[in-house]
Amino acid sequence: MVYMASAKELGNGGQNQQERRGDKKKSYTGHQNRMAETHGLMERLEKAVTRLESLFSDSHRSGGMECDAINGVNGSIAPYVEAFDRLLNGSVAEFLRYSKILEGDVKTHAEMVRAAFQAQRSFLVLASQCQEPQENEVAMLLKPISEKIQEIQNFRERNRGSKMFNHLSAVSESIPALGWIAVSPKPGPYVKEMNDAATFYTNRVLKDYKNSDTRHVDWVKSYLNIWSELQAYIKEHHTTGLTWSKTGPVASPMSMRSVLTSGSCLSPPPPPPPGPPPIFDTETVKDEGTAARSALFAQLNQGEAITKGLRHVSDDQKTHKNPSLRAQCPPVRSPTKSHTPSPTSPKNSPQQSHTPVLELEGKKWRVEYQEDKNDLVINNTELKQVAYIFKCNKSTLQIKGKINSITIDNCKKFGLVFDNVVGIVEVINSRDIQIQVMGKVPTISINKTEGCHIYLSEESLDCEIVSAKSSEMNILIPQDGDYKEFPVPEQFKTAWDGSKLVTEPAEIVG
Repeated sequence: MVYMASAKELGNGGQNQQERRGDKKKSYTGHQNRMAETHGLMERLEKAVTRLESLFSDSHRSGGMECDAINGVNGSIAPYVEAFDRLLNGSVAEFLRYSKILEGDVKTHAEMVRAAFQAQRSFLVLASQCQEPQENEVAMLLKPISEKIQEIQNFRERNRGSKMFNHLSAVSESIPALGWIAVSPKPGPYVKEMNDAATFYTNRVLKDYKNSDTRHVDWVKSYLNIWSELQAYIKEHHTTGLTWSKTGPVASPMSMRSVLTSGSCLSPPPPPPPGPPPIFDTETVKDEGTAARSALFAQLNQGEAITKGLRHVSDDQKTHKNPSLRAQCPPVRSPTKSHTPSPTSPKNSPQQSHTPVLELEGKKWRVEYQEDKNDLVINNTELKQVAYIFKCNKSTLQIKGKINSITIDNCKKFGLVFDNVVGIVEVINSRDIQIQVMGKVPTISINKTEGCHIYLSEESLDCEIVSAKSSEMNILIPQDGDYKEFPVPEQFKTAWDGSKLVTEPAEIVG
């Protein structure tokens, strides 16, 4: 029997089915709402966790050298800032490591260098985010860097008695290279010039420690490497000058403060893992030269055996005993005359064709190849400037104002009058030099010089005179409106007192 549902039952069944579908729809909609709320909550939690992680990471970053973001959580760094970070984490970090090994004043000075590079990084971050402001505004934004540079130079001046004075001088003379960001259109050559200023002092460090303490050699190489890499960095990213952003707000002190508080980190970076000690190129040259000299001495030390390799020459083969041989051969120049002419040979006189120079290059006054000029004057000097006087003869130069240092190199019958020098006056490889100090100078150095007369002023009587391999040196002291001459000792006597060598000036002096 087939059971047939009545229409009423079908109606009731359809109604029940519709009610069940409505219940299911309500249940599904509620589930969707709860899922959406849960998903939104999860997103908020993830953002909060990400933000907390970012803040925690920011508080532990080091010196702005390893920061991955500068604009909040999802910020990005300009490529040239990333490249600068690589320089900081590479050569600058290596310099800090070697400075820490040497300790003392060198370590303290290096920390100041690190702070100066941090200030430069902050400026680069600002330039990558903002448009270039007016020139007077740029000067204000550069003030933190200039203050760091001044601090580094002042530290050198306060520590003139330091055993590491040449180290401090190398850093102090070259740190103005960080001012490349204000140089255009070619900041790279400016950095090279500052690097050359450092080399003058690092060569002294190498001379003092090259054969006794290689840690100082490593320090020199790491420091000079900073400026070499900075030149390469500038050539790649800022060939014609600092590249500012084309978008964003115009840079201002307010935006600089924002960068310092959000994008720059101030704690020192962890040192990188120590690598193999750097190889200094001159060591290879030294080894080759030593090997060659050793071979030469080995030959000379054979004594009589050195003649065993010579072939006997009979009388008929000797030109002075065989007139027929002399007739066959043209006159032969003596071997001793075939050598390259000495520097004083008249054949080298074309060197006198150099053009006289008196000009300011960056921070260096160049005075070169001046002949019979007694009216040379340098005005408008600045504290950071240096003067280098090279191969000037029968001339006189006056330097007005205050200057950092003066070097006289390879000059003859040359006179120098200056007001004030905050560093050192050096005379090298010269003859018949006269120097008159009108104001103050802390140190005068005389090296490999014949004839040097120094007229001190009342203010400069505390000046230290350092001399080596020189003769005919006299210091003239003002007394009763005139000058009294005092010779500097040239001869010394040394004796052993039982525990140490004692050296005193001999009775016969300059």
